Amino acid sequence: MIVCGIDPGYHRVGWGFVERVSGRTITAKSWGCVETNAKEDLPERLMQIHQEIFELLKKNKPDFVVMEKLYFAQSVTTALKVSEARGVLLLATAELKIPVLELTNSQIKSGFTGFGGAKKFQMQEMVRLVFGMKEKITPDDAADGLAMAYVGASRMR
Repeated sequence: MIVCGIDPGYHRVGWGFVERVSGRTITAKSWGCVETNAKEDLPERLMQIHQEIFELLKKNKPDFVVMEKLYFAQSVTTALKVSEARGVLLLATAELKIPVLELTNSQIKSGFTGFGGAKKFQMQEMVRLVFGMKEKITPDDAADGLAMAYVGASRMR
């Protein structure tokens, strides 16, 4: 089973693919980040996000996607832009008929580290440890994508 985790954003979209090979063994397959240019208008940035994620999903053929639910940010403007990015990400999954499991930030952190209030650096370190990596994954958005995919793969038995 292949699972994709997507950490939505409009500047950076973190993603990670894991594979559950047997029983409880979950391995990291690939990870990265779609980064958009802050100087471009939002519609162009959203189109880039859609196109790059669509191609990644099409190439890797995950059984399902885990995506973070939007929580109310301190800035309404930021929350609106992130929700627009989530829209194009959900569109990409719908076009490819890939089911989506939406989890809150605290569900992801709790499912991965055992603590729903884990900080970014703690998530990065846990990703490094769980997947046996020598160095932490940067940017942290990519580590978050892998953590989401891991939690999704762990939930599906």
